[in-house]
Amino acid sequence: MENTFEVIVNGKRFIHDKDITLLNFLRDELKIKSVKDGCSQGACGTCTVIVDGKATKACVFKLSKLVGKEIITMEGLTDREREVYTYAFAEVGAVQCGFCTPGMVMSAKGLLDKNLNPTDEEIKASIKGNICRCTGYVKIEKAIKLAGEIFSGKTEMKNKNTNGVGENAIKIDAEAKILGTGKYVDDMEFDGMVYASCVRTAHPRAKILKIDTSEAEKLEGVVGILRAEDVPNNKVGHIQQDWDVLIAEGEITRCIGDAIVLVVAEDQKILEEAKALVKIDYEVYEPITDIFEALKEDAPKIHSNGNLCQQRHVTRGNAKEAIANSKYVITQHYSTPFTEHAFMEPECAIAMPYKDGVKIYTSDQGTFDTRKEISIMFGWEPERVVVENAIIGGGFGGKEDVSVQHIAALAAVKYNRIVKAKFTRPESIAFHPKRHKMEADFTVGCDENGIIQGLDAEIYFDTGGYASLCGPVLERACTHSVGPYRYENTDIRGYGVYTNNPPAGAFRGFGVCQSNFAFEMILTQLAEKVGISPWEIRYRNAIRPGDVLPNGQFADVSTGLVETLEAVKDVYEENKGHVGIACALKNSGVGVGLPDKGRARLEVRDGKLYLYAAASDIGQGYLTIAVQFIVETLGIDRNDIILMPPNTETSPDSGTTSGSRQTLLTGEAIKKVCELLKEDMVGTDLSSVEGKDYYYEYFEPTDPLSSDKPNPKSHIAYGYATHVVILDDEGKVKKVVAAHDSGQIVNPINFEGQVEGGVLMSLGYALTEDMRLKDGVPTDKFGQLGLLRSTDVPEIETIAIEKEELLNVAYGAKGVGEIASIPTAAAVAAAYMEMDGIVRRKLPLDETAYSKPKKVFNK
Repeated sequence: MENTFEVIVNGKRFIHDKDITLLNFLRDELKIKSVKDGCSQGACGTCTVIVDGKATKACVFKLSKLVGKEIITMEGLTDREREVYTYAFAEVGAVQCGFCTPGMVMSAKGLLDKNLNPTDEEIKASIKGNICRCTGYVKIEKAIKLAGEIFSGKTEMKNKNTNGVGENAIKIDAEAKILGTGKYVDDMEFDGMVYASCVRTAHPRAKILKIDTSEAEKLEGVVGILRAEDVPNNKVGHIQQDWDVLIAEGEITRCIGDAIVLVVAEDQKILEEAKALVKIDYEVYEPITDIFEALKEDAPKIHSNGNLCQQRHVTRGNAKEAIANSKYVITQHYSTPFTEHAFMEPECAIAMPYKDGVKIYTSDQGTFDTRKEISIMFGWEPERVVVENAIIGGGFGGKEDVSVQHIAALAAVKYNRIVKAKFTRPESIAFHPKRHKMEADFTVGCDENGIIQGLDAEIYFDTGGYASLCGPVLERACTHSVGPYRYENTDIRGYGVYTNNPPAGAFRGFGVCQSNFAFEMILTQLAEKVGISPWEIRYRNAIRPGDVLPNGQFADVSTGLVETLEAVKDVYEENKGHVGIACALKNSGVGVGLPDKGRARLEVRDGKLYLYAAASDIGQGYLTIAVQFIVETLGIDRNDIILMPPNTETSPDSGTTSGSRQTLLTGEAIKKVCELLKEDMVGTDLSSVEGKDYYYEYFEPTDPLSSDKPNPKSHIAYGYATHVVILDDEGKVKKVVAAHDSGQIVNPINFEGQVEGGVLMSLGYALTEDMRLKDGVPTDKFGQLGLLRSTDVPEIETIAIEKEELLNVAYGAKGVGEIASIPTAAAVAAAYMEMDGIVRRKLPLDETAYSKPKKVFNK
C-alpha cells in the first residue's frame, strides 16, 4: 500500500496512512497516554519510549523513519518490570509531580536491559535527555540503581504499610504516576470533544487595527471564532482584574502572550489550519522593556492607571540613623533575571456545560481561585462554575493564574460543547507569569563585632504586562529581605512596575529568592570587614526563640536557625577557600492579616473514610501527608482512606497551594476534623461512625503590615535554613549541604526530595538559568533555558533539624517547599567570592565554570 507506515508497538503491528510523529501516533491514534507531551521539541524526555532496544524521544521521529521498528511503551513492560520499577521509584521517593516519571522509567529500561550494575555516571548519562524539575534527580538515580539490584537478585522488594507522622511514606499516587495510568488533563478524553486555541499577538506592543477571520470561518470543521466582544466581562486576574481575555480591535497589546481571537475546531489539525488563516493588521510600537524607562513621566501608559503596578513600604525603627552610626556599611546594586518555571506539564484544561453553568477539569494550584476568575469573566455567581483538579504536573507558582481554563470555559458555554484547550510549550513560555526580574539597591550596616544595625533597601520588580501576584510577591520580597536575624532598624521600599515583557508572578520562593541574594551577599562581605568568618557573622546575628524578628514578631519556641548553623559548621570549616554559606527564613501560611484558612470534611461510607479538601497537590506530597495525618490521628489503615479530588462543588475551600501553607493549614484542619470523628468512633472501627460526616475550619489570625502593635504577628510560622555550597578546584559545585528547620518532619523521604529539588532549582537560578528576551519576546526554546540536567547534579546532603519544642499546629510541621530554593544562590556566589575575590551581584553569575566563556580556576 502506497504512503502507509507500519510499526510494531508493544508487540502489535499497526499501519497508518499519515506521516505523523510517533508521539502523536501513540497518544492520539493508539490512545497510549503513558507517553507524555512535555515540549514536542525533543528537549524534555517526557515522551521517551524504547525503539529497537534504545531509549528514544517519541516527538523527534515521524513514522516514516520508524517503519518496521519495534516500539515499547510503559504499557508493553512485563508484569515483573512494572512491579520492580513501581517499587523502586516509589520506595526511594523518586516521584513528585510524576509527569516526567514514565519517560524516566523508559530511559532506565534502556540502560538496565543492557547493564544491571551501572555506575553512578552511567545512570546519570542514561537520563541526561530527561528533564525533571521537581526532584533534583538524586532519588531518580537511586531508583534506577535499586531497580537494577532487584532485577539482578541482589535486593528483594519488601512490603511496607502503616505510615503515621514522622515515618517514610510511599506517595499514595506513586504507582499511577510511575506507570502512567494516572490522568493528567491532557490524558482525558470525552466523546464529541472539540479543541480551542488562541491566535496571539505578533508584537508585545501594538494596536490591533483590524481582525479578519473570514477565511478561517469558511474552513470545514471550524466550530466558531470568538473575539473580545464575545466575552461577557473581558477581564481576569488573580488579585487585580487587569488581564484582558482577548484584545479588541483598537486596543493595544501589552505582552507577547496576549490573545486576540479564540478559535474552536473539531480537531487539532483543523484548529491549527484555521489559526493560520486569521489575518491581523497591527500598528507596531516600540515596547517598553526596562523598569526605569517605564517609570519615566513621559512613558506611554501600559495600563490606564499608569506603569506603577504595586508598591510597598516596610519600615521599623530608624534605619537611617542606625546605618549612620554603624562601624561598617556596604551599599550595592543587585540584579536578578526573569526565570521560567519550566514545570513539565504544559497548561491544559477541559471545560463542559454543567447544570446552569460550566465544569472545568484543570491543572492548577487552586480550584477556588480559578473558579473566582472564571466567574468574574462570565459575571456569574461563583457556584455556577465548578472546577476540579486532575493530576497536576508541577507548578512552582506558575499555575496560580488562569491560563487555558477560562478560554476553555468560554468556548464551552458559547458553543455548548466539551472543549479542550492546551498550550504548546512556546505558548506556555510566552504566557504564564515568570519569576520577577529585580533591580535593587541595598545598604546594610553593622558594628565592630559584626552585629547588624540596620537595612535600607529599594527594590524594583518587573511584573511585565499584567499584575498577576505582583503585590504579594513584592511584599514578601520586602518583608523577607531583612534575613533571619535579630535587629529592628529597617526601611524597605518596593515597587512593582508594568512593562511589555511577559508577566511575572508567583515562583517558588515568592520574591524572597531575589532579595535574599542581595542581603546575604552583603552580609558575607561585612564579615570580611569585621574580620570574622561568614559563618560566624550569621551565628552572632541568628534569631533565637524569644528574640524579636526585624518585623517585630517574636520568634517562637520552634525556631531552629542556630541549630541549622551548628549542623553545617564542621563542613564549612573543613572547606575554607572553596565554600560559601547563606541563611534564609520563609513564612508558612499567607499571613499579614489575610483570612487564610484550612478546611477539611470527612465522610464515612461503606467502611471507608473519604477526605474532601480543595488543596492542590502539585507534586509536593500534600496528599500523602494528609493520609499520614489521618493515620496518626485515627490509627486506621491507609487503605481505608479515599482522597477525593479537589472540586469546588464537593470540597471545602482549602486555599491555594502557595506560601508553603498546605501542610500547616490544611494539615491542621485534617488533624482537627479527625479528632472530631474520633470522639464518636469506637477504637479504630470505622463502622461505628458509618454514614456520618464531619467538618473543621482552622484559622489563626495574623496582623497586617500596617499593624500598630508593638510586636505584631505577621505569620503563623517561619521555617529556617542554612545552605553551604562547596566548589571543586575547577569551580564546579561539588557538594551542597542544606540544613533545614521545618518543624516536625512528617515524611522524611519526601522532605529530602523537596530540599534536593529546591537546591537544584536554585543552583540553576544562580548559574545557568536566564529567560532571555529580545524586545519583550522570549528567544529560547525549552531546551535552551539553562535547566540543569542529571549530569549537572552535585552531591546534595540534607539535614533535618527537629527540635523538641514544636508549634502546637499540624503536629508541629512547617512548610519546606519554598525555603529549599532560597539561600542556595547567595551561597554559590559567596563560594566563588571566596575562591577568586570577585563580588558577583548579578544572576546568573558570570565568570564561573558554568559561564560562556567558562572561567578556568585551576591554572
